Amino acid sequence: MSTTLPEKPGSPENAGNPAEPLDVSGYSVTRCAWVATGPEQAYDLLSTVSNIGLWSPNAIRAQYEDGAGPWAGAWFRGRNRRGDSEWDSRSQVQKAERGTEFTYTVLGSVPVPIVRWRWTFTPYGQGTRLAQTWQLLAADPVLGTTYAELDALRDQTAASMEDTLVALAGWIAGNPAA
Repeated sequence: MSTTLPEKPGSPENAGNPAEPLDVSGYSVTRCAWVATGPEQAYDLLSTVSNIGLWSPNAIRAQYEDGAGPWAGAWFRGRNRRGDSEWDSRSQVQKAERGTEFTYTVLGSVPVPIVRWRWTFTPYGQGTRLAQTWQLLAADPVLGTTYAELDALRDQTAASMEDTLVALAGWIAGNPAA
């Protein structure tokens, strides 16, 4: 388990100053868990984006667009929540290597990637070590406009990732044929 804390440029009184853009380069969180299935099966579960609502406390639904599937370049849309807020998202698969890695980026309010989600799958004993990484790629007001807001987002995301991994591991244990 690791969390990277950002180094904040400039003096404390300038942090969050609109004239000084937020440096998000240090905002990244990784959480890991062991699941009782092979890497290819774990990959199949997670790259079927419509499954994420089964485990994530923040994902309501996700669906590939226009018959797309888990391949690099494919687009999918999602509905998410945090607290009392809900929003739609659009994401693009960046890397899809069955049993190894599933990575996608999420577009922001300006159509550029603002977040990268990366899942890696490593054989470990009779199962798989899953690593889930969340990384901010660009500042966007939808994520927060101050370092305090980005810190809170990072911490909430880390907790959600842990909940997702625990739920996923439990679901796999209860559905061994999956």
